[in-house]
Amino acid sequence: MSELAIEFAGEWFRPDPDAGFEIGREGDLALDDNPYLHRRFLRVTHESGLWWLVNVGARLSATVCDAAGGVQSWLSPGTSLPLVFPSTSIVFTAGPTTYELLARLEPAPYAEIRSEEPEGGATTIGMIPFTTSQRQLIVALCEPLLRRDGTGLSEIPSSAEAAARLGWTTTRFNRKLDNVCEKLDRVGVKGLRGGTGGLATNRRARLVEYAVASRLVTAADLDLLDVTTEEAE
Repeated sequence: MSELAIEFAGEWFRPDPDAGFEIGREGDLALDDNPYLHRRFLRVTHESGLWWLVNVGARLSATVCDAAGGVQSWLSPGTSLPLVFPSTSIVFTAGPTTYELLARLEPAPYAEIRSEEPEGGATTIGMIPFTTSQRQLIVALCEPLLRRDGTGLSEIPSSAEAAARLGWTTTRFNRKLDNVCEKLDRVGVKGLRGGTGGLATNRRARLVEYAVASRLVTAADLDLLDVTTEEAE
């Protein structure tokens, strides 16, 4: 049987395969007193020889990704998925706060395959290239999580705060945010569009979850915040 360990803010938890393990405002892993967070949000169970992550909440979703960033899934309320990689990142947002957990499985059914990073030019996810200024926007929103050492919780900057960090107007920031979300939506990233086809109101939180969990940006990209407007265009 594979052994599962879950880490949050430097503390490790080892779920019992014969009992459910619950994560939320209360439970076996009590995150904090955030009123936007469900009392019971995620449940970890062991069935049919596999560990499963189940979303037992009513409103919140979680982004689940292998540590290499190659496989990503959106865990919406009422759905479940197996934990099959040696390391799995679990990221979700409740109100202004974003949480990141790490699940380690040994032995794991699947291995992680890492590919070489492209040299120079735009960063490409699928067939969609990102300009330097678009990458700057993503880094500005993810900065609190990227500067954090390990898993834990962080607050996502508002559009006005992220725009000020980059020396942009809020109008320019929101226009580029729309462009980034539209690009990711076209390659199948869920949660960036509303039900009527418009951009989702919580797209900043969803973008941060995806970018951090999938390693679209990492701490190595923080230097982009020092690139001038002229250089970024």
